[in-house]
Amino acid sequence: MKQKSENISRLAGFLKDNPDDIFSKFALALELLKINEVSKAQILFESVLKQDRGYLGVYYHLGKLYQQTGLFDDARKIFEDGIKVAHTQKNEKTRLELAEALEILNIETENGS
Repeated sequence: MKQKSENISRLAGFLKDNPDDIFSKFALALELLKINEVSKAQILFESVLKQDRGYLGVYYHLGKLYQQTGLFDDARKIFEDGIKVAHTQKNEKTRLELAEALEILNIETENGS
């Protein structure tokens, strides 16, 4: 737990010094998820997306976060948007991962899970 706390402090310091550092925002959001700070992570992921719609890594994590918090329509939209961005960037691996996440979401929501 100490390591996670140190990572969070270090990344928060980077962001304080450079609020537009998109990588630090993304990395901090991932660290916050590890300690179940979901709402803070969501704010950071959404900020990354607002700052750079082409930051491909954010789509999967934000979509999963929305899915886990019951925001299924938002999750679906994020996965769909990410698939389009991945296609545009010719990133087939990420496109397939997002398509699979979308398919799982659709199956789960069809079955009322």
